Amino acid sequence: MKQKFSGLLLAMFVGFTSNAIQAQDQPVASVDGIAAVVDEDVILNSEVERAVQNIKAQYAKQPGQLPPEDVLRKQVLERLVLLRLQVERAKNSGVRISDNEINQAIQNIANQNKLTLDQLRTQITSEGLSYEEFRNNLKDEITVQRMRQSYVQSRVQVSDTEIDQLLSVREVGGPEIRLANILVALPDGATPEQLAKAQEKISGIKALIDKGEMDFSSAAIRFSDSQNALEGGEIGWRTVDSIPPAFVNMIRSMKPGDVTNPVRGPSGYQLIKLIETREQQKQMATQYHALGMMIPVKPGESSEAARQKAEDLRARIVAGEDFGKLAKENSTEEMNASKGGDMGWFELSQWGQGIASKLEALKDGEVSDVFLSDVGWHFVKRLGTRTQDMTDENRRNQARQIIAQRKSEEEYERFLRQLRNDAYIESRIGGS
Repeated sequence: MKQKFSGLLLAMFVGFTSNAIQAQDQPVASVDGIAAVVDEDVILNSEVERAVQNIKAQYAKQPGQLPPEDVLRKQVLERLVLLRLQVERAKNSGVRISDNEINQAIQNIANQNKLTLDQLRTQITSEGLSYEEFRNNLKDEITVQRMRQSYVQSRVQVSDTEIDQLLSVREVGGPEIRLANILVALPDGATPEQLAKAQEKISGIKALIDKGEMDFSSAAIRFSDSQNALEGGEIGWRTVDSIPPAFVNMIRSMKPGDVTNPVRGPSGYQLIKLIETREQQKQMATQYHALGMMIPVKPGESSEAARQKAEDLRARIVAGEDFGKLAKENSTEEMNASKGGDMGWFELSQWGQGIASKLEALKDGEVSDVFLSDVGWHFVKRLGTRTQDMTDENRRNQARQIIAQRKSEEEYERFLRQLRNDAYIESRIGGS
């Protein structure tokens, strides 16, 4: 199966990979032991062991890439602790995920893997995971994603000035690069001894890679403190401008396969590997120009009355009356009534699926039939189409996303550190 699951739950969903073996073939520890106490909750040994065995299943053909058993268990436990803390914070913040949302997410997973729901259920249970546990894990992931979106959206703003400043000093929209990293984390306010120990560790890792004694992916799995360690340190595709400035010049001079020297970042010392590069394509889009009319359904009035009014106006326009004049007299400002209903040039998605489907079916100069939305009765007149080079506009949007992503990652990383620092965590895994 091709579906991959992101975030903290990768370990639980690792059965959904093309190389996975049956998780139930692996021994699982007793279910009655407690691996960690997290505030007023507990993480059981069985939860840790299931995740560990699933990770071993994923790397069954490459067992040498995994760290020693005790290190792997600590990595998995840390993921489960952070997941538990985030889910609890999300619930306390009022985040709720309905059964319908879970059902839709499961349907999407089945569709992406070209399976029916029954086939997906069979696959899940055949790999040693109950369907109910699968649903609960998926619900936790969606809950965390929803909270993260809400958290960063309320704290991260990007101004036009910031976009202009970024575009003035960097070439946004250039080649994209695929990266991986290894992190040796440092606590806030690290002591000189902690700094020296981290420097020694990251230098030792770099030496192993340079000597060919361990490849980068294996080293990341075994040694990295980053949340993507069990993915071999994979970060994914980024534009150069989405990378922290401290790394940009270093990466610009690299070739695919190169690994940086140790560099100090906000979270600790890192090694960055450039995996591959690709050029961005010119970005063309079809735009539509149209006039729109909307007759709202007013409180106390029937929908039928609004529909009939829209039908009468449409008939007058088809008979030759001026669309713009009638729009100014009868439509709403949501449809640019003051501009005679001129909706300007836009991509179909900008005005919603209802209008998009009507415009696609029209020829230039034609008027649609009357249709209903959740705010009123509409009809549109298609004036023309054009293919537009959106590279510059998309470059500004990309710059906005670059800044927002950087701010979001930094903000949420601080949130996770604070969340963990404020929690009561008692690990009962030996040596933790």
